[in-house]
Amino acid sequence: MTVVNMKNLLNHASVEKYGIGAFNVTDLDMVRGVIAAAETENSPVILQFAEVHKNYAPLEVLAPIMVDAARNAKVPVVVHLDHAETFDTILQAMHVGFSSVMIDASKMAYEDNIATTREIVKIAHALNVSVEAELGTMNREGGGTNDFYDTLESTFTDPKIAKDFVTKTGIDALAVAFGTVHGVYTKKPHLDFKRLAEINNEVDVPLVMHGGSGLSDFEYQEAIRNGVRKINYYSTLAYNVANSVKEKLNKETKQIFISDVSLWVIDLIKEDVRSKMRVFQSSGKA
Repeated sequence: MTVVNMKNLLNHASVEKYGIGAFNVTDLDMVRGVIAAAETENSPVILQFAEVHKNYAPLEVLAPIMVDAARNAKVPVVVHLDHAETFDTILQAMHVGFSSVMIDASKMAYEDNIATTREIVKIAHALNVSVEAELGTMNREGGGTNDFYDTLESTFTDPKIAKDFVTKTGIDALAVAFGTVHGVYTKKPHLDFKRLAEINNEVDVPLVMHGGSGLSDFEYQEAIRNGVRKINYYSTLAYNVANSVKEKLNKETKQIFISDVSLWVIDLIKEDVRSKMRVFQSSGKA
């Protein structure tokens, strides 16, 4: 199977009304676990690398592994650059074979976000690379009090502005802020599904949910019903796997080698990702 363009994959998900998991990876074991899950579930998948994770694994090291794994997978795989803020990193990812990039200029003034995003779209589309961008601000804390969410609401994506943004930039997917946050939730999230539905009615591109860890099955599926087609999932996955490995090490009585731990990680990643693919309803859609 060749690496596929994210626009085409998300458009199919829009027609069939399902979501596609986008799983950040930071090493070979995670790559193998995600691909194994997708093949077992016969599900399309988005394998992604976040620019913020470059301290865990340099892009120039992990990117060729990701692209090779995607090319040899039995299911459609998008190789995506997540939350890129630098032009050089985006060019590097496209050069090595990524089929999709996210330009995150959401911290800029609105007109600067448009101009920066539009420039990336111009280059990427010439190379058959899809582009995701963000409007609104995704908080980096794992939840909080009602006051926290009251403050957070001021950063949510405005439906009318979203329409203008998509029209002026020509992006293929829009990451929106409607109450999810990055990291592991410390309190129950407050999700504004009414706002999400309004955004979906205003724009003609698939929506992306960042901060997709730790939600209930209902919340995932309600987001999908309201236009979300790409669901980013990393923090809970990484946390759960690390703690499962910790428990296994504490219980193990025989000699253990790091290679044994790698096999544990692959299996744990695979099972967690498989469970999310079933919730997102992408199983059997490859």
